[in-house]
Amino acid sequence: MENVYIRNRKNLLEKIKSESVIVIDSGKPAHKTFDEFEKYVPNRNFYYLTGLSEPNLKLMIVKGKKKDIIMLFIEETTEFMRKWVGAKISKEKASKISGIEKNRIHYLDKFEDFFRGMMTYGRGIGIAPPKNCYLDLFRVTEDEEPISHTQFRFVLDNYKELNIKNINKQISYLRMFKADFEIEYLQKAISITKLGLNRILNGLKKRTNESQLEADFIHETTLEGSEGVSFDTIAASGENATTLHYDDNNSELVNGNLILFDLGVLYNNYGSDISRTYPINGKFSERQKVLYEIVLKTNKETIEYVKPGITWNELNDFSRKILINECKSIGLIRNDEEIGKYFFHSVGHYLGLNVHDVGHYEHELVEGMIITIEPGLYISEEKIGIRIEDDILITKDGCINLSKNIIKEVKDIEEYLNKK
Repeated sequence: MENVYIRNRKNLLEKIKSESVIVIDSGKPAHKTFDEFEKYVPNRNFYYLTGLSEPNLKLMIVKGKKKDIIMLFIEETTEFMRKWVGAKISKEKASKISGIEKNRIHYLDKFEDFFRGMMTYGRGIGIAPPKNCYLDLFRVTEDEEPISHTQFRFVLDNYKELNIKNINKQISYLRMFKADFEIEYLQKAISITKLGLNRILNGLKKRTNESQLEADFIHETTLEGSEGVSFDTIAASGENATTLHYDDNNSELVNGNLILFDLGVLYNNYGSDISRTYPINGKFSERQKVLYEIVLKTNKETIEYVKPGITWNELNDFSRKILINECKSIGLIRNDEEIGKYFFHSVGHYLGLNVHDVGHYEHELVEGMIITIEPGLYISEEKIGIRIEDDILITKDGCINLSKNIIKEVKDIEEYLNKK
């Protein structure tokens, strides 16, 4: 069977011009303190193309007129490194995982030599110097310099003749479509998340602080084999749940309030993203139940609506219309525009190697995509925030709710919380 990372690289090569080189760095952990680092997270685009989760690696993909060349540059393990932090990945292991030929894997200190040789006619890797250089130019804000400018300063400073292009859009497109193994990893992450939520339900009526429930989730999911949370857990009770990205998780639990959880875990670098809302004392009040059923109806009907060919705008409009009609029916709003006061985010996003995964939102939904569906209502004057989120696989004729086994019906939640 063809190595999936070889296939990913082939697919990417089809999307760029010949006489081009792609260079991507795996990244490195940020400093936490003087001699301590944050937990390392691999550049997801680098991982997608290699399957490697090691820091300080460089990938070079050359598309020539007649042949393509793939090269990988890894850290060499020194004796000092071996004693203090352990051995780095070997050429043999890197080759086995990535599918890159061992004789094309070199130590990092040779990168500049190989790049210099490639840019000189008649030398180096036996291919004409490229005209285009693709970098991963992702940046969070417009005024932020892409990290690849630092990682590949040698290239930018010495080879002004290269046309610098952004490879992010091409990789983002490919990452929208999930292979079978990616779906399996995400399904496993969701299954572990379910066990973590069951642990929360089991302890909910006994806990006194949001932080304790966050700890329950992390403890259980760690025991079940997760690689950690896929994003900072949200455990938002009462009015805290009306703040979309509340994650202080340090408030006392109040009898009679709801608590909103938005959480997920990583499995082989793929992350789940699930939201559920529970009554702290085990029973929804009548008002809470009415509002919860509106969000649940929106969640379920939107999932039923999902199928190939639908655009994100159509999906958002469909979901928003249900919320508008239901909120009008109970007198929460009078005009359509007022829904923006209580629902102020998109109904979903792509899911994969990132929780808010890369993808083209102008693109219609296509078989093989995985998205979230997460309607909500946030009513600060009533100290009620409700969100119900599921992870959805787009299929040929419709969709599959990958998180369907995580309970969300009022009856099921109350029975679970009050079981003896």
